[in-house]
Amino acid sequence: MKRFLAFLLLVILAVLFYLFYFLDHAQRLDLHTHLVKYPPFSWFMRSQADSTSLEIYGNVDIRQVDLGFRVNGRVQAMLFEEGNFVPQGKLMAFLDKQPYVDLVREEKARIESTRVSLENANKLVGRRGKLLGTGGISPQEVDDAISSRDVFAATLTLNEASLGVAETNLQDTELYSPSDGILLTRIREPGTVVRESDPIYTLSILSPVWVRTYVTERQLGLIAPDMPVEIYTDIPGGIVYRGHIGFISPVAEFTPKTVETTQLRTDLVYRLRAIVDNPDYALKQGMPVTVKIPDTNPRPSSQVWEPANASSLR
Repeated sequence: MKRFLAFLLLVILAVLFYLFYFLDHAQRLDLHTHLVKYPPFSWFMRSQADSTSLEIYGNVDIRQVDLGFRVNGRVQAMLFEEGNFVPQGKLMAFLDKQPYVDLVREEKARIESTRVSLENANKLVGRRGKLLGTGGISPQEVDDAISSRDVFAATLTLNEASLGVAETNLQDTELYSPSDGILLTRIREPGTVVRESDPIYTLSILSPVWVRTYVTERQLGLIAPDMPVEIYTDIPGGIVYRGHIGFISPVAEFTPKTVETTQLRTDLVYRLRAIVDNPDYALKQGMPVTVKIPDTNPRPSSQVWEPANASSLR
């Protein structure tokens, strides 16, 4: 009998070792779903669920941005390759500047021409104003001179505005990184003629990084925004990421198919966003992770949470 008990203990230890070291999070969750139906596993797992911590599963979400020029033209240079790290404010690409340089020179020449005409019109108004009292000129001719001067003044203002537009377009022939990130896709090559807003790069922004996960209605009462969380990956020896709950959806939805659970796929759940406070390069788009909320204390029913800027929204 003692040998049988010892053998049974060894088998149990071997099974536990397999569960915790060889199964990933999704497989553990599926096993939990099946075992919870049978006693004594149901009692044990319910007692675990009643603890003050909450463990949920989700995927890493990283923002991506398609970068392009605000003006059209021929791509002169593409300075980064796929996989490169791009710091914020770094020049990434630029168009052939010559057409826009010519437009700036053209607008400057128009301004100079209009300014000369305006100076001449001012002189003409002064001369005709002096002759008006002598009877050598009619009031209509004075009015015509004043009108011509005003037209040149308005034309000068218009040309100066056009010069500003031309200089802005010249500046927009250069593309700079809006944030630190990793270059995912290099869409165009030098020599390509692109239109305004055509994407030439796809950049994965390093910050912010968050985890998209879901909670049930029963779990909804255990969490609140700004609660600290711990985030675990399946990477052996991976670090524990710290974060906090940043967003809880007010709208229920059916569990998406991408959430690898069998128990909750037909239940209504609430989308949750956990913001990672210390992200690094190990967190990739779509990576499955485990979010652990160490201390979940149900809020009193009379307590109503309001966002930090609620007073400004009223």
